[in-house]
Amino acid sequence: MKIICIGRNYVKHIEELNNDRPDEPVVFLKPDSSILLKQHPFVIPEFTDDVHHEVELLVKINKVGKYIEPKFASNYYDEIGLGIDFTARDLQAKLKEKGLPWEKAKSFDGSAVIGEFYPKSDSKSLEDLEFKLVKNGEIVQLGNTKHMIWKIDELISHVSEYFTLKKGDIIFTGTPEGVAAVKPNDILEGYLEDKKSFRIQVK
Repeated sequence: MKIICIGRNYVKHIEELNNDRPDEPVVFLKPDSSILLKQHPFVIPEFTDDVHHEVELLVKINKVGKYIEPKFASNYYDEIGLGIDFTARDLQAKLKEKGLPWEKAKSFDGSAVIGEFYPKSDSKSLEDLEFKLVKNGEIVQLGNTKHMIWKIDELISHVSEYFTLKKGDIIFTGTPEGVAAVKPNDILEGYLEDKKSFRIQVK
């Protein structure tokens, strides 16, 4: 399976990090070793002092596809979920300064939380879908797919130009504003509409 991540897909998140708005989706990959195992805590790596949470809507691909047209993209997934793209922000900043790839900051072991998936048919509209991250009982990120720069079907189409999508691949569709550092003993809970998708402890 592949974990395909989209960066800079929400305007307010772009603004909070003082990034430039891209002309096309920013795409990067996480290896399967980045998946945080179920029931395991997230352990802050020793190489960073500034790990940020980035909650994201996830899409699970259900069949092989290449050069998928946007109008057909909805046929390539039945389930949506929620996850976290943990980012070593201090390391990412150093890499960006040098024009180097982000993988060390984005794709380290345990950096991808993948919560429960639910049938997309459970949701009234995938283009007006609310999700949130709660840290220690307080909402810290609140997103809605209506604020995406590129919608789910557009992302699937774009990504499939470069990578053959296969059954089980997961697309992280970007994070809304509100990213911030995590600390030991934080409890992170993700909600897709009113359904809890994950609960993670930080160590």
